[in-house]
Amino acid sequence: MALGVTGAGDMDDQATAPVRAQQQWLLTLLPAFPLALLVLRVWYLSRQNLSTMLLVVQYISPLGLISGLFVALVWAIPAAILVLRALGALLAVSTDTDESGSLLARTTRRMPDWVVVLAVGSAALTWQLRFLPTLLMLTVAIVGLVARQRHPGNRPLLVATGVALPVGAAVLAYTWLAPGIDAALAAGETVTASLLLLPPASAVLLTGPVPSWSARAVTHWTALGGALLAPLVLGAIFLRAPILPVQAVEVDAEPWADNQPVLLGHLIAVDDRMTTLLDRHGRVHFVPNDQVVSRALCPEPKQVPASRVDIRGWQVERTALEWLAPTEGVVTTDPRCQGRPARAP
Repeated sequence: MALGVTGAGDMDDQATAPVRAQQQWLLTLLPAFPLALLVLRVWYLSRQNLSTMLLVVQYISPLGLISGLFVALVWAIPAAILVLRALGALLAVSTDTDESGSLLARTTRRMPDWVVVLAVGSAALTWQLRFLPTLLMLTVAIVGLVARQRHPGNRPLLVATGVALPVGAAVLAYTWLAPGIDAALAAGETVTASLLLLPPASAVLLTGPVPSWSARAVTHWTALGGALLAPLVLGAIFLRAPILPVQAVEVDAEPWADNQPVLLGHLIAVDDRMTTLLDRHGRVHFVPNDQVVSRALCPEPKQVPASRVDIRGWQVERTALEWLAPTEGVVTTDPRCQGRPARAP
């Protein structure tokens, strides 16, 4: 009997060995990915010049890098949580086999409900308006799938969460989104119209199981595809996120050899003798402080909206946080931020 028990334990250890190996690789790569993003951001800012990159790294604030990373990619955390929770619940209700060896199943099974609630609230504030119908779709799908998973015999609850909730949510969503959908179709913005039109209706189809023979392939391949695509998307977004302040430095025209009255670029450092500036072309300027006439802090150039559609006064590329938060009023552009001296000669 002791031999039999020992043999069963050894078999369980062998079965879980690949799972533990996956967890170890995941725990190794999770902290390495943000670090790689930060290094690539500084390398991109330095125009792929190693000497310039080392100079910027010497003076740049780690807190500034982390803050830039957080602000640029804050929307990605709730997106990952909600997609994983929806896929895990879909796998659980679609198959009767034991999925304890699946990393996706174990991750979502151990995910507390309050984490999902916080992810929904965070996404509602940080996602652009055109992606909020997708958030509605994911939320309704999670509610319906989790209810089916935890209370499979409660038919009134399943009808309420699997049919009534998605239909009612879709009706309310289309009532509010109707002006934006009409405007997007009239402007020929197919992508914006699809993002506003398709997700609410799709929620009705996502609250039930898929065929058991395809459940593992559908959920795992979707999760794998997202995991492979996410680093590329996140990297492309963060490579353009500001991590250094933009400053215009007006210099004395007489002793300055470059014959540039105003230098515009990213401020690297200021000490008691020198101001170090990285211009838009990747050139580093060391300006003696006794040749500096004036300075001006310049705003980062705002991205021009790709869509002209707004819904009840809310531009579809703005987040709720941007819409609700106080913004700076209309101010006169400092001429130094346009490369001109503060006072014309």
